[in-house]
Amino acid sequence: MATIKDIAEKAGYSISTVSRVLNNDQNLSVPDETREKIYKMAEEIGYRKKTVRLLVKNIAFLYWLTDKEELEDIYFKSMRLEIEKLARKFNIELTTYKITGGIQEIPDNIEGFIGVGTFSDKELAYLRSITPNGVFIDSTPDADHYDSVRPDLEQITRKTVNYLVEKGHESIGFIGGTYHNPNTDEDEMDIREKAFRAYTDEKGLLKDEFIFIHRGFSVENGYNLMTEAIKTLGDRLPTAFFIAADPIAVGCLQALNEHGILIPNRVSIISINNTSVAKYVSPPLTTYHIDTKEICKNAIELLLEQLIDNRKVVKTVFLGSELIVRKSAT
Repeated sequence: MATIKDIAEKAGYSISTVSRVLNNDQNLSVPDETREKIYKMAEEIGYRKKTVRLLVKNIAFLYWLTDKEELEDIYFKSMRLEIEKLARKFNIELTTYKITGGIQEIPDNIEGFIGVGTFSDKELAYLRSITPNGVFIDSTPDADHYDSVRPDLEQITRKTVNYLVEKGHESIGFIGGTYHNPNTDEDEMDIREKAFRAYTDEKGLLKDEFIFIHRGFSVENGYNLMTEAIKTLGDRLPTAFFIAADPIAVGCLQALNEHGILIPNRVSIISINNTSVAKYVSPPLTTYHIDTKEICKNAIELLLEQLIDNRKVVKTVFLGSELIVRKSAT
């Protein structure tokens, strides 16, 4: 069986250096060439093959969100933290770039990237000019050239409508945000609203007056939209609402509680994301669990397939979701 001593002799380094490199000692300062030589030798002689990971250098993490957007939706913050954690685990040299710096801040010698957020056609063209390797999380802006991994929001929307119909609801509303098109700087219909309109129309349940939309996925936005719905519709308020994301749903719950509208006796609420706050609001929120850890893990693995296995076929991966039933919906 191969040992650290065997690697040290073949690679020409001390046993101590080899041991610290293989154990990913962050306090050890050695050239990248040394690390790569040790990793390569360990792989060649079969030393702990399943646990030794080659250093993957010069990967950009494009976190294309503003500080305000992250603050409003913890979904993205949890995604950022998970990507950074997995990069350390998989021995990936990751550098984070934010939208505030602009796309030209990304160096033209990166080996690949992971992108979160909304990207313009001009930004995508720049990325294509510098690297063929990349994965987008939570969206598919360039399916012809780059991988993506995302929750299946259309499926979630259909499942929600079916669930509410089975529970006896005949009037179902939708509250959500908009998609900001970076090419036109205009707000457009989000995929959840599109799917909701299409599926409720198919079932003969679509009513435009039950749909309330405004830019942003914040608690404040949810509060304002539900307040508008209550004041506009009065007694015609739907018996159930599908909410685009948990932060919006929290604001909706606040508005309903303030107006003395019983949840779920009068209005049922179902949302998406299952963020940490979902089980602590009043009443606890029924919501779809989006496994951000699994999404991020798939993104890392897809990128490594491109870089290490030299995969050329582009993949788009949709992940399923689980409805976590609490007290906000019946």
